[in-house]
Amino acid sequence: MIRLLLIRLLQLPLILAVVFAVTFALTWIIPGNPLENPEGKRPPAEVQEAMKAQYNLDSWHSFLRGYVAGVVHGDFGPSLEYKDWRVTQIIASGLPVSMLLGLGSLMLALGIGVGVGMIGALRPGSVLDLGSLGIALLGISLPTFVTGTMLLALFAGTLQWIPVGGWASPVDMILPALTLSLPAAAYIARLIRLGLGEVMTSNFVRTARAKGLTRRRVLFDHALKVAFLPVLSFLGPAAAAAMTGSFVVEKIFVIPGLGQHFVKAVSSKDQFLILGVVLIYATMLVLFNLAVDLAYAWFDPRIDLAAPV
Repeated sequence: MIRLLLIRLLQLPLILAVVFAVTFALTWIIPGNPLENPEGKRPPAEVQEAMKAQYNLDSWHSFLRGYVAGVVHGDFGPSLEYKDWRVTQIIASGLPVSMLLGLGSLMLALGIGVGVGMIGALRPGSVLDLGSLGIALLGISLPTFVTGTMLLALFAGTLQWIPVGGWASPVDMILPALTLSLPAAAYIARLIRLGLGEVMTSNFVRTARAKGLTRRRVLFDHALKVAFLPVLSFLGPAAAAAMTGSFVVEKIFVIPGLGQHFVKAVSSKDQFLILGVVLIYATMLVLFNLAVDLAYAWFDPRIDLAAPV
């Protein structure tokens, strides 16, 4: 386990370097001027030249040297979209919001997905099984902007049980977390149903039942751990996506998370903010996948983490 951990941590700088290089090339190639304001008006030519010199925007190599030197010292540079704000300040304010929303949606996805999947696996062919499959298919098929709009119209508009948007109280987290969790919950339910249905007919489950173990104990102590392995593989990228928030969900529910800042950065070609947010996303994706690999050892001791990778 320690060997795997060290190898993955050593790979992290290389992965981030590749992600940075690709993102930097795209931000420099795509058309647009980061000095434009939202109305499309540009400052005078002399002001543009002064700003380019100040932010090293006159040439890609000068920008790259200045940016890398700043990142080494923990500074992602200034934001061109948010005046008087550093990128590190924007990330520090938006990332906790997105992570809280992502954590809530991930917990909901696991609870809903595992519960629905177990019902379908234990009663195959029943009305509950067919209903769970229909719900899973619906959850996977519907995009989040459709689900979020429907939930917002029903619970905030028609029933008026929940505020329309914002991030002022824990109640404001219910609808966006539910919206963000439904696609992942549907996929988890499908994985659990297929995996658990296969495991419950395997030899080791029949042996455990023959030894006198109850169906409940066999299910939770043996079968569910094995059936949960495919879900673990899915949780790596799903957790990274959920923790960093959904751009669409944050936009619909007016949540001040990192996703909204990233959308504005792309539309205004705020190179500093784009690179900073992408590096944060890439780091979280690698770390969550590493956590999933380490969790495999607990769910299935047969997996040798010390084997060559």
